[in-house]
Amino acid sequence: MAAFGTVFMPKMALATFENNSWTSSSIVPSDKLEMHPGAHVLHYSSTCFEGLKAFKHQDGSVNIFRMDANIERMAQSTDLLFLPAIDKAQLSSMITQIVEMYADEVPNPPGSMYIRPTHIGNEASIGKAAVSSETSLLYVLLSPVGDYFAGGVKPLRLLLEENGARCAAHMGMIKSGGNYASALGPIARARKESNADQVLFCPNGDVQETGAANFILIDGNEIITKGLDSSFLHGITRDSILTIARDMGMTVTERNFTVSELIERAQKPGTEAALSGTAAVLTPVGTLIHNDEEITVGSGDAGETTLKLRQALNDIQWGKAEDKFGWLTKI
Repeated sequence: MAAFGTVFMPKMALATFENNSWTSSSIVPSDKLEMHPGAHVLHYSSTCFEGLKAFKHQDGSVNIFRMDANIERMAQSTDLLFLPAIDKAQLSSMITQIVEMYADEVPNPPGSMYIRPTHIGNEASIGKAAVSSETSLLYVLLSPVGDYFAGGVKPLRLLLEENGARCAAHMGMIKSGGNYASALGPIARARKESNADQVLFCPNGDVQETGAANFILIDGNEIITKGLDSSFLHGITRDSILTIARDMGMTVTERNFTVSELIERAQKPGTEAALSGTAAVLTPVGTLIHNDEEITVGSGDAGETTLKLRQALNDIQWGKAEDKFGWLTKI
C-alpha cells in the first residue's frame, strides 16, 4: 500500500481572497496550484492547515469527525498569522462538498479519508518580510488512507530534548508548516544517533509535545498532560481522548510537569505513556531516552488503558458506539 498521505483524490475545493473578499468556492484539479514565485508563503511561511478524517459507517453513511473543532482551530491559526480571516461557514461547505463528491472512495474502517484544509498567503511581494499577505488561497485536499497500524502496534522510542523547543513559544498553538520544519532536524538526529522514533521536546525540563503529536502520561487511573498554553498545539485528538477518559471515570490532570517527574513516574509498574494525533489516534510509548540512558515506561509494551482509550475513540469514529458528544457530521 502507498505511504500514508501520498495518494490524493483528483479534485479539491478552492477559494481565493482578493479585493478584500472571498470568491465563491470551486472544484478544481488537485495536482497543481498557480502561484507567483514571489508569493508570500514561499518566503515568509504565511501558512496554516488542519488534519481531520471522514469515516464510512456500516450503514454506508460517511461521517466527518470533529469538523467544527478543526474549523475553529484553523480560524484561530489564521488570525494569529494575520492571514485574511476565513469564512467558517464557507470552509465547512467546502469540506462537506468535496467529501460528498468522493463519498464512494472513503475506505472502510480501519481506513478513512484524510482531509487537509490549507490556507496560504499568495500575495506576490518579497518586500513584505514584516507585513502580512493581503491575498490568500484556501483549499481542501483529500487523501484516502489505510490502517496506520497495518504492521501492528509497536511502542515508540522517544528522545527527551531539554535544550530546544519544537518551535518558538508564541507559535506553538498555531498549526503552521514552519513549526513542523523547525522540528525536522532534531528528529532526524534523534533517529540517527539514538534510534529514536520521535523527539519529546522538554525545553528547560518542561514536558511539552513531540514533533507532530501531543504527549500524555497514564499513572493508574490518572492521565497527566501539559495544561493548554500558547507554546504547543491544542490537539483535537488530545481533547477527545481526555473527554472520553473523564467519561470513563478517570482523573484528568492538565498541568506542567518536569522531565524528572516523568522519568520517576514512568518507572512505576503499570505506568503508560502515549502520543495522540489525527493520524495515529493514540500510539503507545515504550521507551524514553534521556542523557544516553534508556528508561522503560511501565512494562515497555502497549498499555491496557492506552488501547482501551484508543478503541473507545475508534468506536465513535467508526459508528460502533454512541456519538454522545456530538462529534460526527453526517454527509
